[in-house]
Amino acid sequence: MSEELETLKAELERTKLAYQMAAQMGLFKSGFLARTSHELRSPLNSLLGLHQLILADLCESPEEEREFVEQAHKAALKLIKLLDDIIYVSKAEQGSKYITNHPFPLSEVFNELKRLTHLHAANRSYDLNITYPEPELYINADLKRFAQVLVSLVDTAIAYMEEGAIAITVRTSPQGDIALVWIDIESCQEIWQEPIDLLKKQPLDVDPKAVQSLLQTPVPSPGMNLLLSQCLLETMGGGLEILQAPSPREENPLTRVQCSIPLASAQMIEEAQPID
Repeated sequence: MSEELETLKAELERTKLAYQMAAQMGLFKSGFLARTSHELRSPLNSLLGLHQLILADLCESPEEEREFVEQAHKAALKLIKLLDDIIYVSKAEQGSKYITNHPFPLSEVFNELKRLTHLHAANRSYDLNITYPEPELYINADLKRFAQVLVSLVDTAIAYMEEGAIAITVRTSPQGDIALVWIDIESCQEIWQEPIDLLKKQPLDVDPKAVQSLLQTPVPSPGMNLLLSQCLLETMGGGLEILQAPSPREENPLTRVQCSIPLASAQMIEEAQPID
């Protein structure tokens, strides 16, 4: 009887933690409009600031004026890229034809992930440890979009880490129908820490140094990347969570980003095989 009670208590604790995490991600996603407005403001402020510098005749030479025009062009491209990402995810969430799920080995995604991120990690001297899944582990997802999500999350972690390492592993759910990709980020830097008031007005400063600072701000931010990744995973029948996990070292706490994606059934795999 005591063993059953302990089992029930443990199950209740897991359910409670899962509920808290789901509520946290729900609140995170509910601020989509505020987050989007905040993200768009940075490149837009850069663009307006540079134009104000030119219109106010603050350029010291024709060469400097041309440099400001080039910087404004870069800010406009960043703005368009962010808008494209937001529009794509919005269309995918509406059930359009932008997402095409089909069975394929999860190892294919890991091959793409390693190809696109290992140089970035090496250039910053961070350990990137990828443990490949078994070749027979198939998932049912959009190959290009699932790879895009994992690469985006890993690249964001590498860009904002100050030191540490990243380990990527795979588990399956107890029910055996979901693949869980764990991205364990061992770093003292809180990568996905969000400002409390995303809609706080940012004054437009036409000082060249301030404009340069805005141009160097990554777009989208880590928080926006997390939100876009969550939306894409949900359109594929999966999900995204930030989990608490034991850390091997106190000085570098561990953040675990869990991406869940449905496994492909034997029937799906068989139907997807080419006919000889």
